[in-house]
Amino acid sequence: MFYSSKGYRVSLPPGAWQVSTDGRADLELGRAGSKAGILAHATCEGKVPARALPVLARHLTFGLEARKLLEYGEVTVAGQVGVRLLLEGRLDGTPVKVEAFVLKGEGCVYDLVYAAAPAEFAAGHSEFLRFVESFASR
Repeated sequence: MFYSSKGYRVSLPPGAWQVSTDGRADLELGRAGSKAGILAHATCEGKVPARALPVLARHLTFGLEARKLLEYGEVTVAGQVGVRLLLEGRLDGTPVKVEAFVLKGEGCVYDLVYAAAPAEFAAGHSEFLRFVESFASR
């Protein structure tokens, strides 16, 4: 279990996932033997975030070239309203598939993201969904 000082928690996925200690997100996980990754991060300003969810979700895709949105929709995770997006693109010239949940809480925006090469995406996807389902905030 990972407990953030920002007031949320997530269960760490079992097996081949390893915690990275050199990232900028609250929690970054890498899958052994691949370049797949999961991250959890919260931006907390102490008040209801003013930006709309679509804008917040779009911020996650900065740096991703040739973006192709595959799915987009509203979600609720652990009582937090949000959006889910699934897209493909290129990061530093390498193809990547990304699923992201952007959740808006009372004083925080929570990002839960999974990224992998398109051919490897399915291998860790169910573990990511369990990671998202385990999310809880104050």
